[in-house]
Amino acid sequence: MTGLLVVACALVGLAVGSFLNVVIWRVPREESVVRPRSHCPACGAQLAERDNIPVVSWLLLRGRCRSCGQRISARYPLVELLAAVVFVATAVRFGADWVLPAYLVFFAGLVALSAIDLDLHRLPNRVLYPTLFATAPLLVLASAAAHRWGNLARAAEGGVLCFAILLAIHLAAPRGMGFGDVRLAGLIGMATGWLGVGHSLLALFAAFLFSAVIGIALIVSGLRGRRDRIPFGPFLALGALVAVLWGTPLLHWYGV
Repeated sequence: MTGLLVVACALVGLAVGSFLNVVIWRVPREESVVRPRSHCPACGAQLAERDNIPVVSWLLLRGRCRSCGQRISARYPLVELLAAVVFVATAVRFGADWVLPAYLVFFAGLVALSAIDLDLHRLPNRVLYPTLFATAPLLVLASAAAHRWGNLARAAEGGVLCFAILLAIHLAAPRGMGFGDVRLAGLIGMATGWLGVGHSLLALFAAFLFSAVIGIALIVSGLRGRRDRIPFGPFLALGALVAVLWGTPLLHWYGV
């Protein structure tokens, strides 16, 4: 059963990753994610079904548009593969648990938000709020199905706590912490808090740790200057991934 679930989540992850590419490209440009159908951003040619298979089509086309020959960014298959890997890891973590759909939706939203933040230093509400409004009811459903109402209460606590912590940082240093990061912290606190408030705090700690280490590495390597802004959203997403997938053994190891 677990093997079939993992394979199913891998395939779903590839398909979701393909849709996330549409979201990443169109939402910041205030375009519909439904219409028109997928097309080449260079020549506008509509993609045939055979050219819209996640990862496989990009490889067969050697990363170029069939119509105009323009290069297609490698980010497209990378996003699809990332979504598939994250979905598989989540399936391995939870198995056929009622809460699995909530975390699949949650991580899908984080992938899209991270990519947009890396590109534009923005965390658009048109992605963040749908992720929140889809994840929250699924957590409620999981709590009701398994009679784990305590988890739901902790999810609320985690959301409020993480929102409040980053809000305080934002008010103290608005240039260093955007309000989009504050909203995202609330979403992450809720999703990780379902597992325990300690997981929410771990997610924030890991986010700040990763941002510090990678930020220093970028400055030392000369790829970024001290005054250059580095988007924090991807680090929040990475911290959430660590907290959800490995938070329980990490907290036990630390004695929490």
